[in-house]
Amino acid sequence: MNKSIRINGAIRARELRVVGSDGEQLGIMPLRDALQAAEDAGLDLVEISPNANPPVAKIIDWGKFQYQKIKDQQRNKRAAKVGDLKQMRFGLKIGAGDLEVKLRKIRDFLANGHKVRIQVVYKGREMAHKEIGYELIQKITDQLEEEAILEQKPQMAGRNLSVVIRSK
Repeated sequence: MNKSIRINGAIRARELRVVGSDGEQLGIMPLRDALQAAEDAGLDLVEISPNANPPVAKIIDWGKFQYQKIKDQQRNKRAAKVGDLKQMRFGLKIGAGDLEVKLRKIRDFLANGHKVRIQVVYKGREMAHKEIGYELIQKITDQLEEEAILEQKPQMAGRNLSVVIRSK
C-alpha cells in the first residue's frame, strides 16, 4: 500500500500526539506509552501525520483501516470514470459515409454515459466560411437529438468550432 505510513515498532518519533480509537485526544506521550496504550486496546498504533510537531498517531485496527482505504479508492475510481469527456473531430469536407461512422461512435459514447465534445476543425482558407462549420454542427445535433442534449452553444476557439453534448 503506502510505504510512508508507519505502524507500531516502525514509528521513529520519541513523542507522539495520540488519538484514541474513538477519536478522543489522549494527549502528547512518549512512544513507549503510546505503544502500550495501543496494545492494551488490542489495536495498532498508526502514524497518521508524520510531519506534524509532534507527529500524530492514532490507535486503530490496521487491517480494517487499510481495507477501508482500498474500498474508498475503488469507489472514487469508479465515480471518476463515469462522465468522461470523449472527443470527436470533424473536417468541413466530411463525406456522408464517414459522418455516419462518426455518429455511430458518438452514439456508443453517449450510451456508455460519456459526454462528447464535437469539434469541427477548419483548415487553411476554410476560416473564411465559418458558417459551414455551424451548419455541420447543426446537422450533427439534429441527427443526435433523440439521444443527446446540447450542454453548451457552439464556440469558436482558434481554428476549432466545438460543442459539448450529453445523453438525455
